Amino acid sequence: MTTTVRLGTRGSTMALAQARHVARELESAHAGLAVRIVPVSTHGDRWTGSLVTAGGKGAFTSEIDALLQAGDIDLAVHCLKDIPGDVALPEGICIAAYLPRDDPRDALISRDGLRLDQLARDAVVGTSALRRQAQLQRARPDLRVKPIRGNVDSRIARLDSGDVDAIVVAACGLHRIGQAHRITQVLPAELMGPAVGAGTIVVTTRTSGPAYALVMAVDDPDSRDTSLAERALLHRFGASCNSAVSGHASIDRDTVTLHAAVYAPEGDRTLATVVAGDRTAAPALGRQAADELLALGARKLLDPYLR
Repeated sequence: MTTTVRLGTRGSTMALAQARHVARELESAHAGLAVRIVPVSTHGDRWTGSLVTAGGKGAFTSEIDALLQAGDIDLAVHCLKDIPGDVALPEGICIAAYLPRDDPRDALISRDGLRLDQLARDAVVGTSALRRQAQLQRARPDLRVKPIRGNVDSRIARLDSGDVDAIVVAACGLHRIGQAHRITQVLPAELMGPAVGAGTIVVTTRTSGPAYALVMAVDDPDSRDTSLAERALLHRFGASCNSAVSGHASIDRDTVTLHAAVYAPEGDRTLATVVAGDRTAAPALGRQAADELLALGARKLLDPYLR
């Protein structure tokens, strides 16, 4: 007998690719399970202005959360970096599985095949992410950064049309939609600190019901523990998409190491720390990193974004 579950997702090319991946993993883990993908048009996808004025990252998740709470879908798939880190998940919803993490780094695509250090003075680089903007200004203060939103396909189209000279996007996203050949340079984490949750696909469910048990079969413990450390960092800061914060955790056996940083809006000041400890204390490591950065004066760098 076949059991069917409904998997909610944004309707972009990348989101649908992620949903199909999750569907395959679940169907492989459970004989007789069929996953039906339910595309959802979210406010964040329809909005063309600043993500901050659209309600932050919750603009990409709130409609899907409402369907999950109402029982209209059984599961939902998200990029972890798109789930707000400054507020708790809606009542009755939890992250049931963290899939194995893909490459968390950002990638540069330039029209002329130039690396970041080869771009001409005053070259225009497109990105709306404040974390990327601040780090671009830190690495190349002579560049002009232009806000550019939309799905990856539309951003590549604007690059190809000559609207910008280069764009910065998630490396793993390009791989997921078959556009990895467009990558000019994968930016090392030392140059462009990754976003919290970058590269990690998660599945949310209601906290009670059979779907939760089904999804646990695809949970990756290493991805879960590193993600918990990173998310705790954001939560301690009260930081949202309107903050220039990077956090990237890695795991070696039972030790989690978290690299965290906060950037001034103009890129002229950076506060960074590295903490490490047992994986059982992953959330505590995130809070420790945040406290160390706050003690160094991170609040002064965060406040301009949080107004």
